Amino acid sequence: MRLAALGSTVQRAASPTYSSSRTASARALRRRIVAGVLIALSLALITGYFRESDSGALHDVQGVAASILHPFQVGAERVARPFQDAYGWFAGFIHAKSENEQLKEQLNRLEQRAIQNMTAARENVELKQALEFKSGPSFPGGYDSVAARVTSYDPNEFQERLVVSAGRDDGVRVDDPVVDSQGHLVGNVSKTSPRTAQVTLLTDGDFAVSGRDVLTGTYGLVSHGQGAGESLILDLVPKDKLVRRNDPIVTAGRRTGRLPSLYPPGLAIGTVEQVGRTDVDVYQSVQVQPLADFSSISFVLVLVPKDR
Repeated sequence: MRLAALGSTVQRAASPTYSSSRTASARALRRRIVAGVLIALSLALITGYFRESDSGALHDVQGVAASILHPFQVGAERVARPFQDAYGWFAGFIHAKSENEQLKEQLNRLEQRAIQNMTAARENVELKQALEFKSGPSFPGGYDSVAARVTSYDPNEFQERLVVSAGRDDGVRVDDPVVDSQGHLVGNVSKTSPRTAQVTLLTDGDFAVSGRDVLTGTYGLVSHGQGAGESLILDLVPKDKLVRRNDPIVTAGRRTGRLPSLYPPGLAIGTVEQVGRTDVDVYQSVQVQPLADFSSISFVLVLVPKDR
């Protein structure tokens, strides 16, 4: 009995099988049939609507449906209008902000371009004046010119000097005269490096040059006057010599013994601003206003002797 009980096999009922694929196919077929019926019905209604007259049944149904739905449409529009306005305002604000940033960038670019154009125009004027001076009759004979840009100008109460972009490699040496683009005397070279040079200005306390009154032929020594400012004095002018107001003063170009003058004759220095005489002083007091505008110099010409 034990063996029979252990060795016997129990047969279980088989699980029922379901045709899932057939069910899915049937559902898909029903959906296609419904969709086809709806499409056919829609086409029939559209065809009948366009074929019948304005007083047809479909037009009447449309009018009734529109009348029934009109209050709902108005209510929906009123509810949605604040949101539409808010969206429109927000979208406009974002667009205006983006456009404002673009306009600012464009304005900055135009301003930079305008500044560059104005700077180039000013430099063009100065270079043109320098070329006219170099090719004109007032350019001193026996000299070549080296054009240089002013790279640094930092005047103080003790010194009046600037740095230019030409040096020993360009043939510039110490004591070479320096003029502006119109040929007005600016000063002389006091230091040099291979590519730059330091220029001591007329208004520096250590600068002096022999000068001459063009109209009267009176000679003197041009140097910086007492106190601050750009005024010069024509010193060592005897009382019996004639110097008048507004007379032009130029470099004399005189020799001192066997030594030639460092400056060619005829370089414009300034005009006589004031003439004074006293019984005590031996010489006249002649004040000269320089012609060079030291505060706005961008280019200079260094005069280099051809027979150095």
